[in-house]
Amino acid sequence: MRLRHIEIFEAIRQAGSLTQAAALLNISQPAASKILAHAEAQLGFKLFERVKGRLIPTREAEILTPQIIQLGQDLAHVRRLAANLRQGRQGHLRIGCAPAIGLGLLPMAIRRFHPGSQASFKISTLHSPGLVAGLHAQELDLIVTFDGQDHPGLRRIPVGATELAYLSRTPTPSPVALKTLADRPVIALDTRDQVGTVMDQTLRQAGITLDTQIIVQTHYVACSLVEAGCGDAIVDLLTGHAMLKPGMALCRLDPAIPIPIYVMAHAADPLSLLHHKFIDCLRTACQQLA
Repeated sequence: MRLRHIEIFEAIRQAGSLTQAAALLNISQPAASKILAHAEAQLGFKLFERVKGRLIPTREAEILTPQIIQLGQDLAHVRRLAANLRQGRQGHLRIGCAPAIGLGLLPMAIRRFHPGSQASFKISTLHSPGLVAGLHAQELDLIVTFDGQDHPGLRRIPVGATELAYLSRTPTPSPVALKTLADRPVIALDTRDQVGTVMDQTLRQAGITLDTQIIVQTHYVACSLVEAGCGDAIVDLLTGHAMLKPGMALCRLDPAIPIPIYVMAHAADPLSLLHHKFIDCLRTACQQLA
Protein backbone atom coordinates (compact mmCIF):
# COMPACT_ATOMS: atom_id res chain seq x y z
CA MET A 1 0.00 0.00 0.00
CA ARG A 2 1.14 3.50 -0.80
CA LEU A 3 0.86 6.43 1.61
CA ARG A 4 -2.10 7.79 -0.36
CA HIS A 5 -3.83 4.42 0.01
CA ILE A 6 -3.28 4.55 3.78
CA GLU A 7 -4.70 8.07 3.92
CA ILE A 8 -7.88 7.12 2.05
CA PHE A 9 -8.28 3.95 4.13
CA GLU A 10 -8.08 5.93 7.41
CA ALA A 11 -10.36 8.68 6.10
CA ILE A 12 -13.08 6.20 5.00
CA ARG A 13 -12.75 4.21 8.23
CA GLN A 14 -13.31 7.41 10.25
CA ALA A 15 -15.96 9.05 8.03
CA GLY A 16 -17.90 5.98 6.84
CA SER A 17 -18.38 7.28 3.29
CA LEU A 18 -16.34 8.24 0.26
CA THR A 19 -17.87 11.71 0.08
CA GLN A 20 -16.92 12.60 3.65
CA ALA A 21 -13.52 10.92 3.31
CA ALA A 22 -12.83 13.03 0.23
CA ALA A 23 -13.75 16.15 2.20
CA LEU A 24 -11.33 15.17 4.99
CA LEU A 25 -8.52 14.81 2.45
CA ASN A 26 -9.58 17.91 0.52
CA ILE A 27 -9.97 15.98 -2.74
CA SER A 28 -12.94 15.23 -4.99
CA GLN A 29 -15.20 12.20 -4.47
CA PRO A 30 -14.21 10.65 -7.85
CA ALA A 31 -10.52 11.05 -6.91
CA ALA A 32 -11.13 9.31 -3.57
CA SER A 33 -13.00 6.49 -5.33
CA LYS A 34 -10.12 6.08 -7.78
CA ILE A 35 -7.52 5.87 -5.01
CA LEU A 36 -9.58 3.27 -3.12
CA ALA A 37 -10.03 1.17 -6.27
CA HIS A 38 -6.29 1.35 -6.94
CA ALA A 39 -5.50 0.25 -3.37
CA GLU A 40 -7.88 -2.72 -3.58
CA ALA A 41 -6.48 -3.71 -6.98
CA GLN A 42 -2.95 -3.76 -5.59
CA LEU A 43 -3.96 -5.70 -2.50
CA GLY A 44 -6.14 -8.21 -4.36
CA PHE A 45 -9.09 -7.93 -1.98
CA LYS A 46 -11.76 -5.45 -1.01
CA LEU A 47 -11.24 -3.11 1.92
CA PHE A 48 -14.84 -1.95 2.44
CA GLU A 49 -18.34 -3.27 1.91
CA ARG A 50 -21.40 -1.02 1.58
CA VAL A 51 -23.89 -1.77 4.38
CA LYS A 52 -27.02 0.40 4.78
CA GLY A 53 -25.38 3.29 2.98
CA ARG A 54 -22.11 3.16 4.91
CA LEU A 55 -18.74 1.70 4.01
CA ILE A 56 -17.79 -0.94 6.58
CA PRO A 57 -14.26 -2.42 6.75
CA THR A 58 -13.99 -6.03 5.54
CA ARG A 59 -12.45 -8.77 7.66
CA GLU A 60 -9.15 -8.29 5.80
CA ALA A 61 -9.29 -4.55 6.45
CA GLU A 62 -9.91 -5.15 10.16
CA ILE A 63 -6.74 -7.26 10.30
CA LEU A 64 -4.77 -4.47 8.60
CA THR A 65 -6.25 -1.69 10.76
CA PRO A 66 -3.84 -1.75 13.78
CA GLN A 67 -0.80 -1.53 11.52
CA ILE A 68 -2.37 1.15 9.35
CA ILE A 69 -3.27 3.19 12.44
CA GLN A 70 0.37 2.97 13.55
CA LEU A 71 1.56 4.04 10.11
CA GLY A 72 -0.86 6.95 10.20
CA GLN A 73 0.49 8.06 13.56
CA ASP A 74 4.05 7.75 12.30
CA LEU A 75 3.16 9.80 9.23
CA ALA A 76 1.59 12.50 11.44
CA HIS A 77 4.77 12.54 13.53
CA VAL A 78 6.89 13.01 10.40
CA ARG A 79 4.69 15.93 9.36
CA ARG A 80 4.97 17.57 12.78
CA LEU A 81 8.74 17.06 12.73
CA ALA A 82 8.97 18.60 9.26
CA ALA A 83 6.91 21.58 10.43
CA ASN A 84 9.20 22.03 13.44
CA LEU A 85 12.27 21.87 11.22
CA ARG A 86 10.69 24.38 8.84
CA GLN A 87 10.15 26.76 11.76
CA GLY A 88 13.52 26.07 13.38
CA ARG A 89 12.07 24.46 16.51
CA GLN A 90 13.61 20.97 16.40
CA GLY A 91 17.19 19.74 16.52
CA HIS A 92 20.38 19.68 18.56
CA LEU A 93 22.93 22.50 18.66
CA ARG A 94 26.51 22.06 19.86
CA ILE A 95 27.56 25.58 20.82
CA GLY A 96 31.01 26.68 21.92
CA CYS A 97 31.63 30.09 23.42
CA ALA A 98 34.22 32.21 25.17
CA PRO A 99 33.85 32.11 28.98
CA ALA A 100 32.84 35.79 29.12
CA ILE A 101 30.08 35.21 26.55
CA GLY A 102 28.87 32.13 28.42
CA LEU A 103 28.34 34.16 31.56
CA GLY A 104 26.05 36.87 30.25
CA LEU A 105 25.17 36.88 26.56
CA LEU A 106 24.63 33.18 25.85
CA PRO A 107 22.10 32.51 28.65
CA MET A 108 20.00 35.44 27.46
CA ALA A 109 20.10 34.21 23.84
CA ILE A 110 19.12 30.65 24.83
CA ARG A 111 16.31 31.90 27.07
CA ARG A 112 14.99 33.90 24.14
CA PHE A 113 15.35 30.90 21.81
CA HIS A 114 13.62 28.32 23.97
CA PRO A 115 9.91 29.32 24.14
CA GLY A 116 8.06 27.00 21.74
CA SER A 117 11.28 25.20 20.82
CA GLN A 118 12.06 21.52 21.27
CA ALA A 119 15.74 22.00 20.41
CA SER A 120 18.44 20.72 22.74
CA PHE A 121 21.84 22.26 23.42
CA LYS A 122 25.32 21.15 24.38
CA ILE A 123 27.39 24.12 25.58
CA SER A 124 31.20 24.09 25.67
CA THR A 125 33.11 27.00 27.23
CA LEU A 126 36.63 27.41 25.87
CA HIS A 127 39.16 30.04 24.96
CA SER A 128 39.55 30.99 21.31
CA PRO A 129 42.13 28.35 20.26
CA GLY A 130 40.01 25.58 21.80
CA LEU A 131 36.86 26.90 20.14
CA VAL A 132 38.47 26.98 16.70
CA ALA A 133 39.94 23.50 17.20
CA GLY A 134 36.52 22.15 18.25
CA LEU A 135 34.89 23.62 15.18
CA HIS A 136 37.56 22.18 12.87
CA ALA A 137 37.18 18.76 14.53
CA GLN A 138 33.39 18.81 13.91
CA GLU A 139 32.82 18.66 17.68
CA LEU A 140 30.94 21.99 17.58
CA ASP A 141 28.33 23.36 15.18
CA LEU A 142 28.79 27.05 16.00
CA ILE A 143 31.11 29.07 18.19
CA VAL A 144 30.45 32.50 19.70
CA THR A 145 33.67 34.42 20.17
CA PHE A 146 35.48 37.74 20.38
CA ASP A 147 38.04 36.36 17.90
CA GLY A 148 38.11 38.60 14.84
CA GLN A 149 40.84 36.69 13.00
CA ASP A 150 40.28 34.75 9.80
CA HIS A 151 40.70 30.99 10.10
CA PRO A 152 40.98 28.64 7.09
CA GLY A 153 37.76 26.73 6.44
CA LEU A 154 35.69 28.89 8.80
CA ARG A 155 33.47 31.90 8.23
CA ARG A 156 32.77 34.75 10.63
CA ILE A 157 29.27 36.20 11.08
CA PRO A 158 29.06 39.48 13.05
CA VAL A 159 26.28 39.39 15.66
CA GLY A 160 26.99 42.48 17.74
CA ALA A 161 29.56 44.09 19.98
CA THR A 162 30.40 44.90 23.55
CA GLU A 163 33.14 47.14 24.95
CA LEU A 164 35.70 47.21 27.71
CA ALA A 165 34.73 48.68 31.06
CA TYR A 166 36.43 49.62 34.33
CA LEU A 167 35.34 47.69 37.43
CA SER A 168 36.16 48.94 40.90
CA ARG A 169 35.05 48.81 44.53
CA THR A 170 35.82 52.52 44.76
CA PRO A 171 33.01 54.90 43.71
CA THR A 172 34.15 56.09 40.29
CA PRO A 173 32.43 58.54 37.92
CA SER A 174 31.68 57.17 34.45
CA PRO A 175 33.21 57.27 31.92
CA VAL A 176 36.79 56.73 33.06
CA ALA A 177 39.33 58.49 30.84
CA LEU A 178 41.95 56.06 29.53
CA LYS A 179 44.76 58.49 30.30
CA THR A 180 43.90 58.35 34.01
CA LEU A 181 44.77 54.65 34.06
CA ALA A 182 48.48 55.29 33.55
CA ASP A 183 50.50 53.61 36.30
CA ARG A 184 47.28 52.67 38.14
CA PRO A 185 47.31 49.13 39.60
CA VAL A 186 44.83 47.21 37.46
CA ILE A 187 43.99 43.51 37.13
CA ALA A 188 44.62 42.90 33.42
CA LEU A 189 43.57 40.28 30.90
CA ASP A 190 46.16 37.92 29.46
CA THR A 191 47.14 38.94 25.93
CA ARG A 192 46.60 35.35 24.82
CA ASP A 193 42.92 36.24 25.18
CA GLN A 194 41.57 38.15 22.15
CA VAL A 195 40.08 40.86 24.37
CA GLY A 196 43.33 41.12 26.30
CA THR A 197 45.15 41.64 23.02
CA VAL A 198 42.78 44.44 21.98
CA MET A 199 43.16 46.12 25.38
CA ASP A 200 46.96 45.87 25.28
CA GLN A 201 47.19 47.26 21.74
CA THR A 202 44.85 50.18 22.53
CA LEU A 203 46.76 51.15 25.67
CA ARG A 204 50.14 50.91 23.94
CA GLN A 205 48.91 53.08 21.05
CA ALA A 206 47.76 55.65 23.62
CA GLY A 207 51.13 55.49 25.39
CA ILE A 208 49.52 54.18 28.58
CA THR A 209 51.27 51.66 30.82
CA LEU A 210 49.32 49.86 33.52
CA ASP A 211 50.74 48.72 36.83
CA THR A 212 49.59 45.12 36.40
CA GLN A 213 50.32 42.99 39.43
CA ILE A 214 47.68 40.39 38.52
CA ILE A 215 47.04 38.97 35.04
CA VAL A 216 44.08 36.63 34.44
CA GLN A 217 42.74 34.64 31.50
CA THR A 218 39.04 34.96 32.24
CA HIS A 219 36.94 38.06 32.78
CA TYR A 220 34.82 36.59 35.56
CA VAL A 221 37.97 35.74 37.58
CA ALA A 222 38.99 39.39 37.22
CA CYS A 223 35.54 40.41 38.52
CA SER A 224 35.82 38.01 41.47
CA LEU A 225 39.23 39.46 42.35
CA VAL A 226 37.74 42.96 42.34
CA GLU A 227 34.91 41.78 44.60
CA ALA A 228 37.51 40.29 46.97
CA GLY A 229 39.28 43.66 47.19
CA CYS A 230 42.37 42.64 45.19
CA GLY A 231 42.25 45.73 42.97
CA ASP A 232 40.39 47.20 40.00
CA ALA A 233 40.03 45.50 36.62
CA ILE A 234 39.31 46.09 32.97
CA VAL A 235 36.74 43.57 31.73
CA ASP A 236 34.18 43.31 28.97
CA LEU A 237 30.90 45.08 29.71
CA LEU A 238 28.83 41.85 29.38
CA THR A 239 30.75 40.07 32.14
CA GLY A 240 30.92 43.22 34.23
CA HIS A 241 27.12 43.54 34.24
CA ALA A 242 26.68 39.82 35.00
CA MET A 243 29.16 39.90 37.92
CA LEU A 244 28.30 43.31 39.33
CA LYS A 245 27.66 43.16 43.10
CA PRO A 246 26.55 45.80 45.61
CA GLY A 247 29.44 48.10 46.43
CA MET A 248 31.06 47.70 42.99
CA ALA A 249 31.14 50.35 40.26
CA LEU A 250 31.19 49.49 36.54
CA CYS A 251 32.25 52.40 34.33
CA ARG A 252 32.61 52.81 30.60
CA LEU A 253 35.95 53.95 29.20
CA ASP A 254 36.65 57.15 27.27
CA PRO A 255 37.46 56.70 24.47
CA ALA A 256 35.48 53.48 24.21
CA ILE A 257 37.27 50.25 23.28
CA PRO A 258 34.72 48.24 21.24
CA ILE A 259 34.91 44.44 21.17
CA PRO A 260 33.04 42.83 18.23
CA ILE A 261 31.23 39.54 18.83
CA TYR A 262 31.14 36.90 16.10
CA VAL A 263 29.60 33.53 15.35
CA MET A 264 31.90 31.18 13.48
CA ALA A 265 30.77 28.20 11.43
CA HIS A 266 32.21 25.83 8.85
CA ALA A 267 32.62 27.74 5.59
CA ALA A 268 31.36 24.87 3.45
CA ASP A 269 28.36 23.88 5.60
CA PRO A 270 24.96 25.45 4.93
CA LEU A 271 23.32 26.78 8.08
CA SER A 272 19.94 25.30 8.96
CA LEU A 273 16.90 27.30 10.00
CA LEU A 274 17.73 26.28 13.57
CA HIS A 275 21.19 27.85 13.26
CA HIS A 276 19.78 31.04 11.75
CA LYS A 277 17.17 31.32 14.50
CA PHE A 278 19.83 30.95 17.20
CA ILE A 279 22.05 33.57 15.54
CA ASP A 280 19.08 35.97 15.40
CA CYS A 281 18.55 35.42 19.14
CA LEU A 282 22.21 36.24 19.75
CA ARG A 283 21.87 39.49 17.78
CA THR A 284 18.80 40.49 19.78
CA ALA A 285 20.56 39.67 23.07
CA CYS A 286 23.56 41.78 22.01
CA GLN A 287 21.27 44.73 21.30
CA GLN A 288 19.55 44.36 24.69
CA LEU A 289 22.86 44.23 26.54
CA ALA A 290 24.50 47.07 24.61
